Amino acid sequence: MDWVTELPPSGEKSYNSCLVIVDRYSKTPIFLPCHKDNTAMDTALLLWSRVISHTGILKNIISDGDLKFTYALWTNLHRLFGTKLSFSIHITLKQMG
Repeated sequence: MDWVTELPPSGEKSYNSCLVIVDRYSKTPIFLPCHKDNTAMDTALLLWSRVISHTGILKNIISDGDLKFTYALWTNLHRLFGTKLSFSIHITLKQMG
């Protein structure tokens, strides 16, 4: 999953970016027009309405997005799913001193 940005505005909504998703199983690309200033919630709604509603919940998402955006995206996706997102932290004894 990655974005192509700085595209010339197109369509009725003047889309200027594209969210590109590649299904690793079928090798099929999915191109979703969007806006450069889309929020994590906008992206979650786009994934929900255009991908997850057709394919089911994704097993794996690979993205080079920053940690704040990734956290916000997962938080919003779980809000849409109606599930609770809980994080765990793996700490080794060596890290504890």
